Amino acid sequence: MYLENLALHDFRNYADLTVNFSSGVNVLLGQNAQGKTNLLEAIYVLALTRSHRTANDKELIRWQTTTATLKGRLHKTTGSVPLELELGRHGKRARVNHLEQAKLSQYIGNLNVIVFAPEDLAIVKGAPAVRRRFMDMEFGQMSPKYLYNLSQYRTILKQRNQYLRQLNRQQAKDKVYLGVLSDQLAAFGAEIIAKRLELLQQLQTWAQQVHATITQEQETLTFHYVTQVDTTQTTTAAELYPALQALYQQQQAKEIFQGTTLLGPHRDDLQFSVNDKNVQTFGSQGQQRTTALSVKLAEIDLMKAETGEYPVLLLDDVLSELDAARQTHLLTAIQDKVQTFLTTPSLDGVARKLIKAPKVFEVNQGSLHEEEPQ
Repeated sequence: MYLENLALHDFRNYADLTVNFSSGVNVLLGQNAQGKTNLLEAIYVLALTRSHRTANDKELIRWQTTTATLKGRLHKTTGSVPLELELGRHGKRARVNHLEQAKLSQYIGNLNVIVFAPEDLAIVKGAPAVRRRFMDMEFGQMSPKYLYNLSQYRTILKQRNQYLRQLNRQQAKDKVYLGVLSDQLAAFGAEIIAKRLELLQQLQTWAQQVHATITQEQETLTFHYVTQVDTTQTTTAAELYPALQALYQQQQAKEIFQGTTLLGPHRDDLQFSVNDKNVQTFGSQGQQRTTALSVKLAEIDLMKAETGEYPVLLLDDVLSELDAARQTHLLTAIQDKVQTFLTTPSLDGVARKLIKAPKVFEVNQGSLHEEEPQ
């Protein structure tokens, strides 16, 4: 798949913009604060209805305006698909083929994107919440069922935490209702963990190949899903459900005392190891960057395997964080494979030599100017 064009109205610093893209590599040149990252963010928002940079949609709407509109035409193997997303005071409205979608979950998954920016190194060395968000955002694009289960889980988790606080303050005494909420949470939690285990196993296979190539077969990358449920023998949702039920029963008194849910996929983590050593704790900066790069490149093949289409790749000033060898591997891996949007202050060095026939845009104060092909 690739994005044929994009039209923005009152999004960030773009008052009105209409631009056609190449199905290959699109380079956005410009200094800081001109709108390069905002354009990548617009593509991400068009795909996922939310930003990877802020949780506040108001920040996406141009100053002193009330509504932002994003439109794009997506090319897929099945044909051309127009997408539209409107952000306003009363929420979001999404359309596919000009038909409004009743739920945003029905919209997500039409355009699949992978973003890789310097802060994505936090996937390796950041807090567990970063890795949980990584799994949820990426797997949610690949599986509508995962997205549904995640939404239901979060709703019940909120209800359960509220009820635990009521029990803690002795404003409620009915532990039967807590048991009902626990059973519901265990059911959706089991589905989430099972899908994470399945997709992480596939992602690990792809990432190991990339990592071995980058390190010239000197390093082996492995994943370990960290959860309180024993997943050594128990990996299906049907098996995980009673295991989670039992854990909630065991932890009930402690959870009432603390007024919050202490276990489940919202508390789980993902651990990366290189040659059997935890790269988060013991890895060098180079190993951490190679791991992050391997995971991101592996996502491309996993999305293709799961959805039948390659995703759109967004590289936000990431070349400046990679040495020449890693730049070379990244640019070689994506060439003639996925539509790529690359932001950079200048196109030189390894990038200029390796990128074939890029479509280059100069970005200046919220406007784009296409450079003549060289």
